[in-house]
Amino acid sequence: MRIADFPDSAASAGDMQFHSITRKERARTSGPGLRTFRQIADRFDLTEAERIAVLGDPGRSTYHQWMKKAREQHVLTLPLDTLLRISAILGIYKALAILFEDEAQALVWLKGAHHGTLFAGASPMAFMVEGGHDGLMSVRRYLDAWRGGAMGFGAPEGGFEPVTADDLVFA
Repeated sequence: MRIADFPDSAASAGDMQFHSITRKERARTSGPGLRTFRQIADRFDLTEAERIAVLGDPGRSTYHQWMKKAREQHVLTLPLDTLLRISAILGIYKALAILFEDEAQALVWLKGAHHGTLFAGASPMAFMVEGGHDGLMSVRRYLDAWRGGAMGFGAPEGGFEPVTADDLVFA
């Protein structure tokens, strides 16, 4: 896979350069990424099956080998798809930390059903676990847009009303 190095705003679009993600770069980030994923998965209270699904459905024994190598800080080189999934989880976790005062509120949002266009009654967690890479990226983009103040499609300018403390219900 190749990724783009975007030029400064002053440079022309033709100045964009692409480079490949090397095996060495994957090896450098795999162990720390997987250890961080484990910590976040613990905080999200993911089951083993959910963790495996989020990582792209590696075999159960492969998953346990990865985790053992990461825990013992042995050399580990994850597939690029798995690293991209871990990156999405890191972005989701960061966005939740920015948007919510405490982790309990973030988990209520993450695990609760939502009736917005994207979720159609499902929880963001269900999207992350069952939706594959697209599900992970959809939740990440949704949170990034929310964090950036985007109102979503169809909301007229000035038609957004901020959530107040009275709007929040915790069951």
